[in-house]
Amino acid sequence: MSLFKRIVGKIMNQPEDNENQSLEKLGDSLKNADLDYKFAQLFTHSGGFFNYCADEAEALQILNQIIKLEQVKSVFCCDRDLKNFLDVVKVPYTDNLEQSNDTAFITCEYLIAYDGRIMLSHNNIKHFHSSRLPEKIIVMANVSQIVSNLNDAMSKIKRNGNVKNLTSISGNQNKLDAPTRNSTKLFLLLIED
Repeated sequence: MSLFKRIVGKIMNQPEDNENQSLEKLGDSLKNADLDYKFAQLFTHSGGFFNYCADEAEALQILNQIIKLEQVKSVFCCDRDLKNFLDVVKVPYTDNLEQSNDTAFITCEYLIAYDGRIMLSHNNIKHFHSSRLPEKIIVMANVSQIVSNLNDAMSKIKRNGNVKNLTSISGNQNKLDAPTRNSTKLFLLLIED
């Protein structure tokens, strides 16, 4: 049984409201925790919506729920595999980011356990800057994409080569980010490998 199966009851899929505990203090308190647990805690603490999925079928169900609850009308999606999910749930999408897109459905490079951030590159959002993404962002990733810190992610990226336009995103309550739109909703569908 994976760690996520054991803790799924402890981590709610909504952001934590505890303003008393800073992200840095929470990170310090979790320094000896498993990477996946630490990432999930810091991601939700920073305002992200965490959804653990045992497989792609469960991810599809949760995606469909998010689309209905958030009343998604048009999605930016440039990933061929993710488009298959959107075809099943019958949501219109575009290959290029357009003003009519109210949601982005993307993959990521890595999930950074150190601070609960999600690393993106041109592979995930093309040439668009992350600040241009719609107010709702749904990221699909695998547990194997969790790394301990930015240095680990950068080392893996250097080995893979040809990755450009690196950036990272986090939930809207992350005090480490520059002030931006407070209404951004970041959803993560994390699938067991």
